[in-house]
Amino acid sequence: MLKRTLLAASLFLLPAMSTPSFASGVVNVATIGEPPTLDPMASTADVVGMITQHIFETLFTFDAEWNVVPLLAEGMPTVSADGKTYDIALRKGIKFHDGSTMTSADVVASIERWAKIASRGKQVAPYLSSVTAKGDDGIQIVLNKPYAPLLSLLAFNNSAAVIMPKANLAEDPLTKIIGTGPYMLKERKADQYIQLVRFDGYQSRSEAANGFGGARKAILDEVRFVPVPDANTRLEGAVSGQFDYADSLPPETFDRLKASQASEPVVLKPYGAPVMVMNTKEGVLANKEMRHAIQAALNPEDMLLAAFGNPEFFAVDGALYPQGYTWHTEEGIERYGAGDPEAAAAMAKKAGYDGEKPIRILTSRQYEFHYKMAQVAAEYLKAAGFKVELGVFDWATLTTRRADPKLWDIFITHGPFPPEPILNGWMSDSYPGWWSTPAKAAAVEPFIAESDPEKRKALFAEIQKVFYEEAPVYKVGDFNALSSKKKTLKDFKPSPWPYFWNVSTGN
Repeated sequence: MLKRTLLAASLFLLPAMSTPSFASGVVNVATIGEPPTLDPMASTADVVGMITQHIFETLFTFDAEWNVVPLLAEGMPTVSADGKTYDIALRKGIKFHDGSTMTSADVVASIERWAKIASRGKQVAPYLSSVTAKGDDGIQIVLNKPYAPLLSLLAFNNSAAVIMPKANLAEDPLTKIIGTGPYMLKERKADQYIQLVRFDGYQSRSEAANGFGGARKAILDEVRFVPVPDANTRLEGAVSGQFDYADSLPPETFDRLKASQASEPVVLKPYGAPVMVMNTKEGVLANKEMRHAIQAALNPEDMLLAAFGNPEFFAVDGALYPQGYTWHTEEGIERYGAGDPEAAAAMAKKAGYDGEKPIRILTSRQYEFHYKMAQVAAEYLKAAGFKVELGVFDWATLTTRRADPKLWDIFITHGPFPPEPILNGWMSDSYPGWWSTPAKAAAVEPFIAESDPEKRKALFAEIQKVFYEEAPVYKVGDFNALSSKKKTLKDFKPSPWPYFWNVSTGN
């Protein structure tokens, strides 16, 4: 279970650009930048999930304890004794933003598209025998073998299995942004704002709100997401109260947020892990021994200190899940935290590295802690004899470049600790980095086939062991995330993907 602590929240100052109105019932949300797409199936970027979860919905979602609960599904599925057939009843009379009614045909077409184009869907695809309609208000999913993470993947809002009108799905890339959510897209002005307005035809679930589950009430008239790539600009807007919410703020700004008259800090503790994803498909780091040299060279504590400053905001920890989490294990972490450039140099030499080809690191200043970690990592790698090229891009460009294995060797990203390990991006063979090996398959296959929770814990320990042996990703450590909310924002619930249904301005 994810543990999070709300400490408080705040808001922000927008530079001279097309400034949204601040009328009652409108909230303005400062994001780390422009989303690369509004197609939630097509991207794992958090900024995409944050925005599009208001527009689109999935069959299932997560409650506050990270249990899977129904959303567009009427209830939880009926699952056959062999674990391969899922019968799912759909809620009746659900309207899309274009006024059409959701049917099983839309759901079947959406899941089929998800399995083809989404990295999460591609994880399911090898196990998927069929998705068929059962009348207008039900579907059946048949697997060729049991797959325990299925419902978690269908519930996740990242690379999400959202339901769209079948008629729109022939287009790729998606051009019509039409879902069933409490808000619908009214206007998008690139690099200025994405304006969502209340969908008056929205039909909320009747259960009490619980995490992402239960009732979703569109209380606000509008939610505007404003891309603000510079962290200091987001901070100043937070302190001044120009934004109702500001995402991803530097930890060293915590005291300023506490002193703000307009806003207050929001801390998620622990939030998740920053990671350095390595290109196992092409280039210098396609060689496992070279990835071992990277592991040995890096000093996680120095990287975390540079990134977060205040030790209250990070922990030097190599386990993929911290203590207190269901999936915590110490298996394989002997390779974590060496910070030994001399040993790394010897390992690289043995692997045949001559210092000529650079290690190309992609990072972004929209997440300032990514950039600071990249700077420290580059110095440790140089000390180990590596030639390093640091490429600094806006986040949308970085997510585009990382899709091409010819353009990079390492990129820096981060994510929360998901309730189901398969939801970690790198667990997908198609996620940039392209970790797909017989050893990974041998560790993962028993884990995803097993439904017993206690047995799955032991099997995950083997996955972590293989993770460290094959080194597709370098986990830097654990961190707490800082954002802010305006003091007038009422009933806001902190989340890794903040949402603004059930929220009012309090004006």
